Amino acid sequence: MTTSDSTAFDATTPLARELADLSQRRRRLATREFPLPHSSRVLTVANQKGGVGKTTTTVNLAAALAREGARVLVIDLDPQGNASTALGVDHRGELPSVYDVLIRDEDIADVVQASPENERLFCLPATIHLAGAEIELVPMVAREQRLRGALDRFLAAKEREGEPFHYVFIDCPPSLGLLTINAFVAAREVLIPIQCEYYALEGLSQLLNNISLIERHLNPALAVSTILLTMYDGRTRLAFQVAEDVREHFPEQTLQAVIPRSVRISEAPSYGQTVISFDPSSPGSISYLEAAAEIAERGASQRGH
Repeated sequence: MTTSDSTAFDATTPLARELADLSQRRRRLATREFPLPHSSRVLTVANQKGGVGKTTTTVNLAAALAREGARVLVIDLDPQGNASTALGVDHRGELPSVYDVLIRDEDIADVVQASPENERLFCLPATIHLAGAEIELVPMVAREQRLRGALDRFLAAKEREGEPFHYVFIDCPPSLGLLTINAFVAAREVLIPIQCEYYALEGLSQLLNNISLIERHLNPALAVSTILLTMYDGRTRLAFQVAEDVREHFPEQTLQAVIPRSVRISEAPSYGQTVISFDPSSPGSISYLEAAAEIAERGASQRGH
């Protein structure tokens, strides 16, 4: 067999096709615009079902947008602090954290940390103290508005200083308690990651009902703007079917980009990194960059209406 025959033969293998597709997607991304919004977009990443890639989605979208020129803040509202870990931010118990903002009226500016991942990426970390915040919030005045007030003051101050934040992503716990309600009240948009597996839509109607209640009673500006399909395995009929179902039910909100099931995405947080910096050329990284581009483009097109 000649070299040219061998090359032609190799090009038909699944791996070769996958590599060619990835290369093409990288080239398309290189020419794609990531327009900046004219005012801060605040998105709560939520799904009451655990294990759907909520924190992973939060940190990787944030890192992708920061890489492309946006100033991004991640607020870690989950007591486990996984978003803080993935962004390489110290969140030991004795350090100031989002707990101090919610319970002790600390300014976000005094607590926020820069992520070593990117000079435009920042994190308001969570510590173990946040686990008790649910109970401590109960007797407080305007307990559902605590995060919103602090965040609005912080964003307005940064705007005045000429250092505006383009995006804020809030990662909340999987349960619907006062922390999650604070996240919904502080946000204008909800981003829902949905895994492409059995029972993917289970609990979604309950989540949408809860969002609707918060919209009616606490935050009329809140809307589900984005749905992202995660843990997609293109080899299975099931993943394809789930994706079809979600797109049929939510045609306007569902992104074209899908996030594959990926070992590299799972490995990155153990190194205190997102997959965007851990393995920039991997399928997972490219997929999150594609999703981030869509989010940026949608924001710009909505602004134009």
